[in-house]
Amino acid sequence: MNTTQGIDQLLGQLRAASALAAGQEPAPASTEGPDFAALLKASLDQVNGTQQDTANLAKAFEQGDPNANLQEVMISLQKANISFQTMVQVRNKLVSAYHEVMSMQV
Repeated sequence: MNTTQGIDQLLGQLRAASALAAGQEPAPASTEGPDFAALLKASLDQVNGTQQDTANLAKAFEQGDPNANLQEVMISLQKANISFQTMVQVRNKLVSAYHEVMSMQV
C-alpha cells in the first residue's frame, strides 16, 4: 500500500481550498487512487492488528509456549509501540491541518 499517495491527495485538496480562499482558480485535482479516509482506516486497522498480534504473542510467552521466545516478544512489542506512536503523530498533524483550514477566512 502506498501511503504517500493518500497524503499527496490530501495536500492537493488543501492547496485547492487555499487557492479558492485566495480567489484563484484551483488546479484540477487528481481523482485517481484510493480515498484518504480509506487509507487512514486501513492504517488504523494495521496498527490495531499489530497490537493484537503482539498481545497474543506476549500472552503465549507468559503461558510458557515453547514456540514464543523472549526476543520475538520484545521485537514485536517495539514494532507495535513504534506503529502506535507514528499513528498518534499522524493524527496530531491531521488535527493541526484541520484547525488551520477551519481558521481560514473564505
